[in-house]
Amino acid sequence: RTALAADFTDRTLPAGRAQGLPGPLAASRTMRAAIPDLHCEIEQMIVAGDRVVVHLRFRGHFTEVFGNTTGHGQAVDFIATDIYRIAAGRIAENWHIEDNLTLMRQLGVAN
Repeated sequence: RTALAADFTDRTLPAGRAQGLPGPLAASRTMRAAIPDLHCEIEQMIVAGDRVVVHLRFRGHFTEVFGNTTGHGQAVDFIATDIYRIAAGRIAENWHIEDNLTLMRQLGVAN
C-alpha cells in the first residue's frame, strides 16, 4: 500500500480487477491467502528516468484455497515483468505481464 500512489493506475488491468489501489491490494490478498509463504525476488531491474522495469520471480507453496481448488503443498514458481512510472517516490502507473498459464497449471486450475 505504501509503495502505490493514491491515484495509482493499472494500465494493463486484468478483467475483473478493480482499477486504482483496490485492484493490486485485492490481488495480493488473494495470492497470499492461497500461498501463505509466497515470496518475490527481483531478478533484474532497470531504472531510466521516472521508469523502473523489474523482472520478478515468485515462489511458494500452494497450501490453502484458490477459487474452488485446494492446495496440497505443491511448489509454485512463476515470473512477472512490470514497468512502473514513479512519481513523488511512489508507483503512479503500472504496465505488467505475468506468466499466469504456468501459475494456473501449478495450482491445478489449468492443464
